Amino acid sequence: MQQALPPGTPRSWIDAAAKNGIAIIQDDSHPMRYRMRKIDRKGDTTREVIESAQGNVARLVARDGKPLTAEEDDAERQRLNDILKSPQDYLKHEERGSGARNYAVQLVKLMPSAMIYTYAPDQPQPPGSKSRQIVIDFRPDPKFHPPTMISEVLTGLAGRVWIDSRTQTMTRIEGHVLHAVNFGWGFVARIYPGGTIELEQTLVDGKRWAYSRLDEDLTIREVMLHTVSDRTKMTAWDFHLLPQPMSFQDAVHALLAMPVRPQ
Repeated sequence: MQQALPPGTPRSWIDAAAKNGIAIIQDDSHPMRYRMRKIDRKGDTTREVIESAQGNVARLVARDGKPLTAEEDDAERQRLNDILKSPQDYLKHEERGSGARNYAVQLVKLMPSAMIYTYAPDQPQPPGSKSRQIVIDFRPDPKFHPPTMISEVLTGLAGRVWIDSRTQTMTRIEGHVLHAVNFGWGFVARIYPGGTIELEQTLVDGKRWAYSRLDEDLTIREVMLHTVSDRTKMTAWDFHLLPQPMSFQDAVHALLAMPVRPQ
């Protein structure tokens, strides 16, 4: 039996989800603590992460899926203690990293006008979903002209998005690169066709959405110099909302006090 289409247009759901997505990115009212594993060209690492008032602070707890050696753990403890001794280095690093949040807001804000949207009815509902997920396909709108260099990426992406009907929040996005995308006419970077991106969010304690999975497989040429394969897998779990925001110094102390059993 064919499922009835949801009320409204696909664009109306995207507009609402984009608005909520921007609010989620900018929301600092519910800081969290969680475990995150990341596998990329730099290696396979697992970290305990605390969101402080000044930015994320993390402690390395495993490498290649195995506990750290005693020497690796000592080095990690020394790194955290160095943050307490030289806080200006940490703060400078977080200030540089704040640009990623601004880019994310910019892309989410432009996404409704950059794409053409159609319903994708009768799609399987994600496991564990407690309310209906509205599934919408998207493809680039040829009439869209990217106003900034970073927004050029939207001209080459197509895919599918899942939106929670109760909260009007994007819970999953699948995208693939249709054709080559240039940044700065190709002088800054170029993303080649065939790449894929998958992203999932989960609702923590009914109060805060958090990225729980990222699977990225892109081929990128950087600054006209060399081409690299950017394969990244990230999973996050064991989310806990903090009772109140904490300073990065308190976050470091909390991580240092965490029991870790090296090999």
